[in-house]
Amino acid sequence: MKNFQILTSHLRLRILVVFLIGVIIALAFGCPISLSQAPTRDKFSWPFLSTSIWNMPIGSNAHYVKANIDKSKQAAADEEYFFQLKYKYPWRAVYAPGAWGEGRCTGTKYMDIALPIPDDLIIPDATKEPYYTPNNASAFLMPDGRTLVQLSPLARCEKKGSVYGWRYHNVDIYGEGIGGAHFGSGLSSIGGSIRKGELTNHKPIRHALKVVIWAKKYLFYDDKIRGYRWPASRADSYAAERYGGTNHALVQGSLLAIPPEITKKSLNLQTPAGKKLFDALQNYGAYVVEDSDGDAHYFAVEKGVPKEFRRKYGYDFKTRSGKFYDDFMKLFQALYIVNNNSPNSIGGGGTPRAALAPPIGN
Repeated sequence: MKNFQILTSHLRLRILVVFLIGVIIALAFGCPISLSQAPTRDKFSWPFLSTSIWNMPIGSNAHYVKANIDKSKQAAADEEYFFQLKYKYPWRAVYAPGAWGEGRCTGTKYMDIALPIPDDLIIPDATKEPYYTPNNASAFLMPDGRTLVQLSPLARCEKKGSVYGWRYHNVDIYGEGIGGAHFGSGLSSIGGSIRKGELTNHKPIRHALKVVIWAKKYLFYDDKIRGYRWPASRADSYAAERYGGTNHALVQGSLLAIPPEITKKSLNLQTPAGKKLFDALQNYGAYVVEDSDGDAHYFAVEKGVPKEFRRKYGYDFKTRSGKFYDDFMKLFQALYIVNNNSPNSIGGGGTPRAALAPPIGN
């Protein structure tokens, strides 16, 4: 208990220091702040420390290396599932999936955990026809309000049934939040996700994003680099056979960003969402987290984002043509690798392009 109290004290002190740095930066950018009305954020919609990889802006010392990503045939969304759990729900056992494709809900290997979830929660199985095998990365905030359980590929095929998904070890929502159930890279299910409302409201996206690209065309592998770099902890199990990229810097875990000299005007962006994504990619960047296994570029988004996107703009997020497709592809073609992203220089180091995230308020 004494060690836990010391750890908690250190965490609170760190959050306070980060907040004060954020205030100083905000003032430097001409944004006066009343300390009596200091902003805070909600941990579930905007998780992890202000200095987490998911919240740190790109820095002035970032070293940019061209990623050489081409247009793809498909603009797509890798949808993720997030839940806040309550003790009142029935506890259901979690098992490893029985298959990657159809048959996910046939597994029998117990994942040493049960989750309290509503009886009517259904996450469909993968399918053979049409062939559909979504990553279904997921994060469950446990009733204690701080423990995140992450599973992938998430499935629950019948009401009151068991839950299926490979499990990542528990993560503290108040912590760094690096790892999770994007098992192509070992990176977070919930950090970096485009959340509901972020593409349809008038506020900027104030965190890093996640992207999924075709490993056969872009991601590099050799016996030294092995297909990944920090903050990723792994590459796909088939990386040695199927990663075909030639750029040594472009692997799972690479931080991609749009350099300062490129502008929305120079790219001739045409859509509100395209311009908002541009700002996020220039100020915070995006981490490579999975293989698209085909000629498609994905942003990782919370389940429901494509539907609200369609309601707001009248056209689809997942598309092969149109003005948003054109913007989507221009953004990927404009991406560079922040080659000096590291634990000691997240985002490349130097002066952050934006104010740090405020402290968590709940």
